[in-house]
Amino acid sequence: MRYFYYVHTGHRIGLDRFHRAVAILNELNDLDITLLCSDFRIASEARNYGIKRAVGVDVVRNIPQIAQHGDKIIFDSDEINPTLMEDMTLFFPTFIRISDNPDAVKYEKEFLISPYLHGDKIATGTVVDTKYNEVLPKTIPMALFFGDDDYEKDLELNQALFAPYKMELLMGFYHFLGYESSLKESFSSIHESEEYDTVIRHTEVLISASPMAVLQNLSGGGRPIYLQRPDYARDFLPLFEKMGIPVIDGYDKEQLIEIINNQSSNSYQIHQRSNKEIIEFIRNKLVL
Repeated sequence: MRYFYYVHTGHRIGLDRFHRAVAILNELNDLDITLLCSDFRIASEARNYGIKRAVGVDVVRNIPQIAQHGDKIIFDSDEINPTLMEDMTLFFPTFIRISDNPDAVKYEKEFLISPYLHGDKIATGTVVDTKYNEVLPKTIPMALFFGDDDYEKDLELNQALFAPYKMELLMGFYHFLGYESSLKESFSSIHESEEYDTVIRHTEVLISASPMAVLQNLSGGGRPIYLQRPDYARDFLPLFEKMGIPVIDGYDKEQLIEIINNQSSNSYQIHQRSNKEIIEFIRNKLVL
């Protein structure tokens, strides 16, 4: 019997779930868990994030070609429907799913992790890598992280929205080669994706369309602003409203101005600094 962790990643959906997988796997490093990524590029880079073993899979239906009946899996993806769920829970006697959808429904044979749902066989909360809990000097007053993906080059089309603030820019993992050349006039400096941790942890006001980056920045004492991109799911809006995280809905110039001008008086709810309950929930289900 083996353990697997499947995470949905890619050049159109970014790496938010991957960052969560890293956080969880780092706390379960005593278990031999193989990470399955729906993108071969991040699977090949996973070792640089402390992941012992990662494998790329083309589509979610290919997972049984790698695993065996009776193995156990953590499943972090929205690629779910009743038919797939039935197949997966028959194949994996322990099926732990992570969902950010406020309207998610718990299936009978699964265990579920959700920031919104409560009940039997459900762990309620979110996970952020504990390294982001350390409060470091905020040497970057304001930065933008648009997300790890920008296939349609929406940032280039909307860069004038951010240009007046001369903030710093963090490039995404899946951004096109040379993309920064078309953005350099709108930002005071540009950081490559390899500087992700440095920018997230040292920025005072982080504007980001990445929910995970927002939570990471908040955990380290930052004052993040969430940019709700039109092409992204709106799953985190209820959670961020509860946490006092300001939200810019789309590329609304007036909303951005108002939020930045009132940023110093905004009251945040500090993100939970412990993953203990969720990690123990996962561990108990895997080792049963």
